[in-house]
Amino acid sequence: MLKNLFRKREYVTVSSRALDDNDNLPNIPDGKWINCPKCKNILYKEDLERNYKVCIGCGHHFNISAKNRIDQIFDENSFVELFKDVETRNPLNFEGYEEKLELNQVKSGLKEAVITGTGEINSLKVAATIMDSNFMMGSMGCAVGEKITRLVEYATENRLPLIIFTASGGARMQEGIFSLMQMAKTSLAISRHDKAGLLYISVITHPTTGGVTASFAMEGDIIISEPNAVIGFAGRRVIENTINEKLPEDFQSAEFALEKGFIDSIIKRRDSKNYLYKVLRLHGVSENAK
Repeated sequence: MLKNLFRKREYVTVSSRALDDNDNLPNIPDGKWINCPKCKNILYKEDLERNYKVCIGCGHHFNISAKNRIDQIFDENSFVELFKDVETRNPLNFEGYEEKLELNQVKSGLKEAVITGTGEINSLKVAATIMDSNFMMGSMGCAVGEKITRLVEYATENRLPLIIFTASGGARMQEGIFSLMQMAKTSLAISRHDKAGLLYISVITHPTTGGVTASFAMEGDIIISEPNAVIGFAGRRVIENTINEKLPEDFQSAEFALEKGFIDSIIKRRDSKNYLYKVLRLHGVSENAK
């Protein structure tokens, strides 16, 4: 027993390797998940797509493309695009503008920041304009204003109700005063549509600011918005510096605009198609108006 106390210990040789911090992490394919900017939850992209790109946890409405909007709102294969030939020029020879346009065309898959055409909502035919913030933040230049004006004039001539989905950072600075002129041009076309006794529904999505807010976005017979969309003209800091006051936290939100009477209703994205259909029917639009 005593000699066992002085016995040499036996050791087992263990092969060594560098420890990888990622060994115990799950294998998640790239591009399958996205963070919600509001609640910070990690969302599976396919679930997000199935939920109209609205966060399942907090209800945050992600920005969507004009093409996604068309698929969600209009009956299958009913949307016919009009005025695709209207192209953007560089009226002020603004340096680098052509290159920026080309870059945004590749990124967004669009020629410009708006798609115009006709489509059906549960078999009710309407003229529609859909802005896309993926193209230069939906800014309004000459081509955007021209396409919207032509579409409104088409709706007036063919006695169609008009729906405009807005999403814009305002006038396009690269086109200077020419972009600002689009505010008056689009507004005049909408005035003629109104005088013809036709319905115009403005659907505001995030964000809608600047010259678009100051013109056709707020000229609808009925103005609705998606939840939490930013609606305003000048930026928060500009206003605070001008009036030397701190603005409320919810200032320029859709909820603030509804409280102050600037818009008529806030509608969740999944309910938009049915809501628009009901409004169209209430205002006498029928399937015979094709």
